[in-house]
Amino acid sequence: MFYRRYRQSVNLMGRPDSISYAVSSSVTNSAQSVTVFNMQQYQSGKICAVPGIPLTDRPRKKRKKRIMVKQRKSLNESNLTSHCVLPCQRSVSSLSDSFISTKPEGAKTKRLPRIMSPSRLDELAAPSNRQNMLSMSLVIKNNERKKKLPLLVAIKPENERSEKERFMRASFNYNPYFVYKGEADNAIMDKFRDPSNKYLTQAILIMEKAIGHFGSYENFEEITGGKILNRSQIYLLVKRYISREELEDEVVINLSEDLLSRGSMSRAKGKAVLSVRSVNLREHWAEGLLRHELGTHYLRSCNNRYQPWYSCRVRRELAMEPMNPTEEGLASLHSVLFREKPFLWRAALLYYTTYMASKLSFKELFSDLEKFVYSPNVRWDYCLRAKRGQVDTSRPGSFCKDQVYLEGLLQLLKRRRILDFPLLVRLGKVSFEDVNRESVTELANLTNTRIPWFMEDLTVYHRQLDHIAHTNGLTDNILSTVD
Repeated sequence: MFYRRYRQSVNLMGRPDSISYAVSSSVTNSAQSVTVFNMQQYQSGKICAVPGIPLTDRPRKKRKKRIMVKQRKSLNESNLTSHCVLPCQRSVSSLSDSFISTKPEGAKTKRLPRIMSPSRLDELAAPSNRQNMLSMSLVIKNNERKKKLPLLVAIKPENERSEKERFMRASFNYNPYFVYKGEADNAIMDKFRDPSNKYLTQAILIMEKAIGHFGSYENFEEITGGKILNRSQIYLLVKRYISREELEDEVVINLSEDLLSRGSMSRAKGKAVLSVRSVNLREHWAEGLLRHELGTHYLRSCNNRYQPWYSCRVRRELAMEPMNPTEEGLASLHSVLFREKPFLWRAALLYYTTYMASKLSFKELFSDLEKFVYSPNVRWDYCLRAKRGQVDTSRPGSFCKDQVYLEGLLQLLKRRRILDFPLLVRLGKVSFEDVNRESVTELANLTNTRIPWFMEDLTVYHRQLDHIAHTNGLTDNILSTVD
């Protein structure tokens, strides 16, 4: 305390009663004035020469950043008539260029959407320039080491929404660049990179039959799908179906807007989880979706646990065939089983889109699908499924897993009069080729296995299968070409 008072008395010795600062001659006439400060006011700390610079010997305390920013802003907006200009400050011309803001305080700038020309979009879509158009965060995320995830999770694009907006804003003249959270196993991906055109003729036949009957895909969707359900209606419909199959204690319902497909089955914490896309789901298609996921995939999965080939080792010893395409083919037939016009449109379009994706870029594929589907949103969904797993979609490439739907259902329709469909479900995850093998059926355990409710009356079931084949123009001559 004594030292502080002593220092203050020494500093005040010999000081004048007032302090004057001369203004630089480079300042305008309006700012040419002399600022005089009374010594008593200065000693009391009531005034300072420049805002933010106190005239006191006390050590300056640290101030918060936002307070300093506010003081600088007040200095920039002042007209310099009541303040002096120190030698370290800028000239008037630099002040006008850098410090004085022309935008009113508090005004917000509205950013208009950027519209690019087709030539510019083509330039951005070139492989050499693709990385430059991404934000740095996405580039880093795309280049960093990624963890292995389940296949369908790893190939789901993280930036699907933003790329869809950019694609639509560019009038479909843009090839999306997808970023993925995880990394899929290359050995598994290699199995789905070579699509087949073996049943391309049958796929086109099915779609032409549907368009010939309804006039367009949009009419087909409106008539066969029924009304669009809201979230609560979807939930009630799923609950009613689960109750019919007596699965209340086994299945958990998950409604999501981010699914690429209409539905899927998974497991979490020992429970089966049914995920359903809650956007644009139609009434009759929702019923078919439940027969697809619960009545086929889930029940066959449950039945498979009672079988010795639940172990991969036993499956290899018995030389059993892969469960697909039988698994997805059977589920696809069950999706349209009780429809009045059971066109196999989705399976046919997925087969066609997957093959064409291996020949075309994303925007070329999108344009090619217009001859079957007009709706841009529907075409986007099909193109995305065919191009998922691919980063630069300006190059030809395909994820061809979706071809198993059409291939499997054609094989089953060919054998619909001789195949034991209830046994195919009870045996679990097996191919139709293993149903008639004695080495498999002799080891089967059918005690606690179940079949779906719609398979209990086999007379009606077989009649529906015949109706499906007839509606899609799949005669015995056409099906005879199927393996």
